[in-house]
Amino acid sequence: MDISTVVGLFLGLVFIIGGIVTSGELGSYFHLPSLIIVLGGTIASTLASFPIKNFLNTSKVIKKAFVYKETSPDEVIEEIISLANVARKEGLLSLEEYAENLEDEFLKKGIMLIVDGTDPELVRNILETELVFLEERHMEGQSIFETMGTYAPAFGMIGTLIGLINMLKYLDDPSAIGPNMSVALVTTFYGSMLANVIFLPLAKKLKVRSKSEILVKELMVEGLLSIQAGENPRIIEEKLKTFIPPEMRRDYRKQMEREGV
Repeated sequence: MDISTVVGLFLGLVFIIGGIVTSGELGSYFHLPSLIIVLGGTIASTLASFPIKNFLNTSKVIKKAFVYKETSPDEVIEEIISLANVARKEGLLSLEEYAENLEDEFLKKGIMLIVDGTDPELVRNILETELVFLEERHMEGQSIFETMGTYAPAFGMIGTLIGLINMLKYLDDPSAIGPNMSVALVTTFYGSMLANVIFLPLAKKLKVRSKSEILVKELMVEGLLSIQAGENPRIIEEKLKTFIPPEMRRDYRKQMEREGV
C-alpha cells in the first residue's frame, strides 16, 4: 500500500471539508444535479476520448497508484553485480540456471538473450524497444486521469453557466437568485476539487511510478550488456552507480562479501 497516495488524498479532503465546516454549513455544498453534471460529464467525455478497452482498465490503473511493489535500484545493482561475478567465474552459459529463479521477466528475458549468444546491439534494441512500449502503456493510464483533470473544471464551468441561465430566467424573483447562484458556484467547486484533489494527483503519481520503473529497467539493460561485454564487476558497479543519486551510492561488492553472497 502506498501511504503517500492514501494520506495525500485523505488530507486534501479533510482540509477542504474542515475549511467548509469552520466557515459555513457542509450540507449547503452538496447538490446532486451539480455532481451529475460535473462527474457524469467528465466520465462521458473521457469515455469518448479513449477506446473502451483503455477506459475499462482504469480500475487496474488506479490500483497501481495505491498498491505498488517498488523495485529498489539498490537491489537491481546488487543483482547485476552478483550476475557479473557468476558470469566471470563460470561463464555466460551459467546464467541460464540463475535466471530460472528470477521473478522479474524483463531481467530474465535479457539474460536468456545473452545466454543464447545474441549480438549485443540486437540485445539492446530488443530490450529498449520493450521499454519504449512499456512507457507508452504507462502513458495511456496517466493520460486518462490527466484528461479527467482537464474536463472536470470545464464541466464545472458548464454547470455554472446552467445555474446563471436559470438565475437570469427568474431575475424578477429575488428569492430564486440566491439558490441559483449557489448552484452555479457549487458546480465550479466540484470541478476544481475533483481535478486538483483526485484526478491530477493520481496522474502525477502514476507518472512518478513509471519513471521509477523505467529507471530500474534501464539499469538492467546497461548491466546485462556490460556483463555480456565481459567487463569487471567493479567497473559495472561504478557504471550503474551513475544512475542513482550520490547519497544512495555505496560499496555493493563489499556489502555482498560481508553478507556472504
